[in-house]
Amino acid sequence: MSRGFFVIGTDTGVGKTLVAAALVHGFAALGFKAVGMKPVAAGAEESGGVLRWEDVEVLKGASNLDAPLDLINPYRFVPPVSPHLAARQAGTAIDLAPIRDAYLALAGRADRVVVEGVGGVLAPLNERETAADLAVLLGLPLVLVVGMRLGCLSHALLTAEAVRARGLKLAGWVANRIDPSMALFDENLATLQDRLAAPFLGVVPRLERPDPAEAARYLELSLLTD
Repeated sequence: MSRGFFVIGTDTGVGKTLVAAALVHGFAALGFKAVGMKPVAAGAEESGGVLRWEDVEVLKGASNLDAPLDLINPYRFVPPVSPHLAARQAGTAIDLAPIRDAYLALAGRADRVVVEGVGGVLAPLNERETAADLAVLLGLPLVLVVGMRLGCLSHALLTAEAVRARGLKLAGWVANRIDPSMALFDENLATLQDRLAAPFLGVVPRLERPDPAEAARYLELSLLTD
């Protein structure tokens, strides 16, 4: 069975996709068969009458293992809203069991599977369950992406508390510099290093173009353990 990691964020728009794809790229560069998984994607772009989900494409582009789209992305919705609301608008509901089956199928093919969550760790997936429940079901350690901006300290520490409350392991965390002009960046980073009881994998700087290969250069994958 492969080793997997579940990537969560302090909020939406903090760079989960970039970091998840960077992890996939990094594992592939180390010689592993690596694949990214986006269980639920909400928010599609239309080009020439064709719908595309950018997050899914970025993860596929970083992978060195070809897999069917329905395994990589079991649920996809057009509107960029919370997954449980997007599913409701589509007249369906997100069931975690097919996601688990898709993950196990990928894990049977790959050495490393990186699963990207949606929004924050408590983002609703259906009427009862959240992204945290999916992580529990998959039994995966978590990698937290902290979007470095004003307010991130509380968001990061609350996320870590929610992770621990569910018996999940925080395998590591990444500081993603989404606000390059953040005041007292070094001091905020030091506060998180002191208070987040998990390996610090690195700082991803503000990149001119989000590039998983470039972002992977700033991550220390050797710190990730089961």
